[in-house]
Amino acid sequence: MSRAPSTTSLLCLEASARLGSFTAAGEELHLSQGAVSRQIQTLELRLDVQLFTRRRESLELTDAGRYYLDEITPLLQRLERATANVMAFKWRGGDLSLSVGASVGAYWLIPRLPAFTQAHGEITLSLSTRVGPTDFKTAIDASLEFGDGQRSGMHSDFVLPLDLAPYAAPAWIATHGKRVSDATPRASLLHHHTLPDGWDHWFRFDGLAGNPGRDGPRFEIMSMSLNAAVAGLGVVLLPTYMVADHLAAGRLKRLSRRQLRYPKGYYLVYPPAAAARPALRTFRQWLLQTADIAAQVPAADSASVHTP
Repeated sequence: MSRAPSTTSLLCLEASARLGSFTAAGEELHLSQGAVSRQIQTLELRLDVQLFTRRRESLELTDAGRYYLDEITPLLQRLERATANVMAFKWRGGDLSLSVGASVGAYWLIPRLPAFTQAHGEITLSLSTRVGPTDFKTAIDASLEFGDGQRSGMHSDFVLPLDLAPYAAPAWIATHGKRVSDATPRASLLHHHTLPDGWDHWFRFDGLAGNPGRDGPRFEIMSMSLNAAVAGLGVVLLPTYMVADHLAAGRLKRLSRRQLRYPKGYYLVYPPAAAARPALRTFRQWLLQTADIAAQVPAADSASVHTP
């Protein structure tokens, strides 16, 4: 196997592409223009491909150069962050970059984070959100995401189940009744892309006849369907942790004492290379302990969980 290019040559590539000049790149990296140029030439010879189109006034990446830069940029970002963390925290903490599902992040994780930050001030958390599985080619250490825990090549720790019940606004209930039934208008069943088959599961679980269909409004994430239910647009299937404030304020009411445990749940997912990071190990231990404690405290409006 051939030896990987030097870090210096990769840094020269990134700076030259960003600044459009070997001279400017040299000034930023404290190298001469000639040294930067030689690093790029050596890199091109090693790869046997041209990375830049050289013009008198500027540089422009070739298609191969653009592809290569896109691939190595996350690696350079990780290298920069790892170096800063080791220097600043002596391997005791540092930055931890997390991708979190929008709804579980806003309604479950963030309200609990003050306890973590107070206990572990040496760790600086950075949170981002996205729909679907996280791409770990970006500078993300771990992801709290919805799924079945079977992502190939990744560690997956089960964190939370998804226990669902139907909720609606008092105005909707006054018109359509206190529970979802066979007579409930299908156009008032709110759907979200996280659980496109959520109502199918509920109808089978609750013994309802017929097909719930897909006539009702559809939303990308659960928090959007929550707001739609509060506005009286229909009835929605949601976990209790999302609706607690609205229940207390009387903006929503629960339409069944039963709750459905969905086949998928929330997992902490991370690549094997990140498993040794002390910051991730600390966060993982806290997260799993926090989820376990939360599971032992029954919701105020909940009956026993029924799993189909």
